[in-house]
Amino acid sequence: MYPSTISSGLMATLSLSGLALGHPTRDVSCDPIHLLVARGSNEKAGPGQLLSLANDIIAANPGATYESIDYPAILNPYGPSVKQGTVAVKQQLTDYVKSCPDSKIVLLGYSQGAQITGDALCGGDAAGTGPVTPPIDAAIASHVTAIVWYGDPRHNVSASYDQGTATTDGLYVRPASQSCDAFSDLIASYCDLGDPYCSVGNNVWVHLTYPSRHDWPAAAFVNAKLAG
Repeated sequence: MYPSTISSGLMATLSLSGLALGHPTRDVSCDPIHLLVARGSNEKAGPGQLLSLANDIIAANPGATYESIDYPAILNPYGPSVKQGTVAVKQQLTDYVKSCPDSKIVLLGYSQGAQITGDALCGGDAAGTGPVTPPIDAAIASHVTAIVWYGDPRHNVSASYDQGTATTDGLYVRPASQSCDAFSDLIASYCDLGDPYCSVGNNVWVHLTYPSRHDWPAAAFVNAKLAG
């Protein structure tokens, strides 16, 4: 999910993914609820391990659909991948909102995917490899109803939306100048003890297995926001 040394473990977990209940690409007609899903590093194009969470949300919300963020999701070079991903999130979110202004938008991000969705909403710097980029226009961001992050490298343990068991910050902790506090009521960010990327640890398996631990509470969180 993150460094190349864990890619074999990641590929093993990918085999657990099932078929999506919604549509992976955008329909001509607008959907009442639309998920933008950003996979983690080294996952093949598509929703990756977030497919199970997307399915849970779609099953509870008839007519909901999803699309995957179109970005490299590679590790080397990591910064340019983050930069391209951040641009892609902004573009795909903007395009959908302009086409379907009455739809509710949900953002899901895993690992690097969590980083790019956060950087799109709150500003970022391509993991310290480039200049700071501004957040997406507030008028576009206002259409986002719920956000879930798994294993975010920009995890900030002091954030009000922090979930999970981790007690330390991530590799690229989000600074105050790029705060996501404006969206705090909409975010559930899951980071668990031992994760070496969203926290300080050496248990890669923790980073790879968020769906098995958190899909149920994450889906419940999203469904509550959608119903509100």
